[in-house]
Amino acid sequence: MIWIIIFWTSIFLLLYSYILYPALLRILACKKQSNRIVYSENGDMPDISVIMSVYNEEKVLENKINSIYNTSFPKGKMEVIIGSDGSSDRTEEILRKMKEKLTNFSFYHSNIRRGKPNVLNDLVSKAKGDILIFTDANVFLNESTITGLVKHFKNPEIGLADSKMINKGITKKGISRQESAYISMEVNLKNREGLVWGTMMGPFGGCYAMRKNLFIPIPENFLVDDFFLNLNVLKNRKKSINEMKATVSEDVSDMLIEEFRRKKRIAAGSFQNLSHYAGLLWPPYTSLSFSFISHKILRWFGPLFLILIIISNAFIFMRNEIYIYSIYLEGILIIITIIDLIVSRFNKHIAFFRYVTHFFAMNLALSLGLVNFLKGIKTNVWEPTKRNQ
Repeated sequence: MIWIIIFWTSIFLLLYSYILYPALLRILACKKQSNRIVYSENGDMPDISVIMSVYNEEKVLENKINSIYNTSFPKGKMEVIIGSDGSSDRTEEILRKMKEKLTNFSFYHSNIRRGKPNVLNDLVSKAKGDILIFTDANVFLNESTITGLVKHFKNPEIGLADSKMINKGITKKGISRQESAYISMEVNLKNREGLVWGTMMGPFGGCYAMRKNLFIPIPENFLVDDFFLNLNVLKNRKKSINEMKATVSEDVSDMLIEEFRRKKRIAAGSFQNLSHYAGLLWPPYTSLSFSFISHKILRWFGPLFLILIIISNAFIFMRNEIYIYSIYLEGILIIITIIDLIVSRFNKHIAFFRYVTHFFAMNLALSLGLVNFLKGIKTNVWEPTKRNQ
């Protein structure tokens, strides 16, 4: 009986996190309206500081900076501060050239790699704006992105606003289609969390805005800075939301091994944040703890549920035909993953097989990320994910 309970509880928790919780939010958010207390586009917008840490971004940097200055946000109320984290390519040469022709633009360099969070801490200490815009070099803004984010800060309840990520570079090979589908699902889920409770569980990090007075230094060796800052906003009882009209674009990751490496790092950083903000889980009946557990924590422990399903199934498969069929299903899914990995080497790509592979690979990355966290994170320096841009 104990193994039967473990089997069905593990299945329920997986289905709840990936299917039932999103369905519940879809229902709860259907009549909710986005924040209406906003600055008008021609109104008196607050001063902002656009913050960006870069490392060897020569391929995209100039276009990225131009996308910032081509937005409709008043240039007199905007400063751009960029930190080069020990770049060894033409990144700093490009920054010097851009500084000569742009106003309210400054950059700083480090001779050694220090990690993105440490660079961000230094840049924020130099920022003069009331609102901080954090953005990545490979994420491009459109004309209304910054205005769409900053307008929400007229509402004193809003502490953080995230943009909507639009993926480009999707192909039939690799995992770009599967990763894009996952990101699209997450965008809608986070938007609805913001609409219903104001508890959006983490910006995507590519471009988001927050109040400077809610920023706290990111701890040394922390790997996921955006989620750390987001949870601090929620801890201070301010709302975190998503603005679906403030769009940005980015090439989606296409290489399984690259995305696996990124997900493993994010997983380790997620457990760092869980250990730091465990107090937010209590009391468990608040909207913050409910969304934190439902959206994040159950996902992070998904690999454990998968292992428990397989182990418990092995003990109970003789009890009923349904448990025999479940073993068959588990075996089929594993075989599908193996076949997909083999045929992909011959440039053959089956979309459904790739979704199965993507799911198992990302859960494996979660489990290895947990192992790395338990071993202790020695550094927050990492190599950027390779993309087509």
